[in-house]
Amino acid sequence: MLQDLHPGPDFESVTEPGETILWRGKPVFWPFVLHAVPMLVFGAAWGVFDAALLSKAFVAAQGNFDLFLLAFAVIHGFPAWGSLLYAAYLVLVHRNTVYAYSDRRLLLRSGVVGTRLKSIDYGRIRELDVTVGIFERLYGVGTVRVHAGRSTARGARLYDQFVSIADPYEVYRAIKGVELDGKTDWRYPNALRPAVSPGYQPELKRSA
Repeated sequence: MLQDLHPGPDFESVTEPGETILWRGKPVFWPFVLHAVPMLVFGAAWGVFDAALLSKAFVAAQGNFDLFLLAFAVIHGFPAWGSLLYAAYLVLVHRNTVYAYSDRRLLLRSGVVGTRLKSIDYGRIRELDVTVGIFERLYGVGTVRVHAGRSTARGARLYDQFVSIADPYEVYRAIKGVELDGKTDWRYPNALRPAVSPGYQPELKRSA
């Protein structure tokens, strides 16, 4: 799984001297886009309800053009047309979505028109897990979620994600291994690292 990769045009502008890209991948198209299905189902149900409600309102208006009623219909119908926009967004953003991890950090690229690059140093990672949704299971892919200590105002955890990637458990294990190696190096630099840890009987491996 681990392989030395040239950063490529995706991340070459943000990689540092001596940094090595160990893995780079893209989300699989269909399970990535099918994340919009729950919202589309909700939007369709909302749209049916809205259509019945607004048809009665327009009939009551006796065909007269009512700007207020039209504005209300557009705003109130946001869950319906917003779900379509979200699905379209996923289709468009897929082309520019690339994930990678190096020997120093995680890297995420996305964007529809412009490009958004984000990096997460291993020292910031608080939690790392894998989720596999219904549609992801059908395609044999999954999502690696990273919690880097950020939360909403209500305390809900915010996650960065490698969404719908192939071999998610292998990627998870590889990231955990690099993360552990990095944190071990920070806590026990080579010059200070003991040959034997008093807390653990096995010898600690010294990095080259």
